[in-house]
Amino acid sequence: MEVTLRQYGNSKAVVIPPSVLVALQIDVGQAMLLSTQNGNIILTPKRHYTLEEMIAQCEPKALPPADLATWDAASSLGVGII
Repeated sequence: MEVTLRQYGNSKAVVIPPSVLVALQIDVGQAMLLSTQNGNIILTPKRHYTLEEMIAQCEPKALPPADLATWDAASSLGVGII
């Protein structure tokens, strides 16, 4: 599908046809990630993960990070509750 780069204020814009929006299940206000690779423009919808999806990616038997012990052993600073 061919699209044309157009002037939009001080920026340039490309109109995304409705059929592409429907196919990608995106709409106005959707956050997008813009990158380039080998001279090509890559526009990727930014996905919002649910807590369940993020937890599913975790390895339950993974060791805690090494710096966590330092954090746990650190003394508290600041003013206590009066």
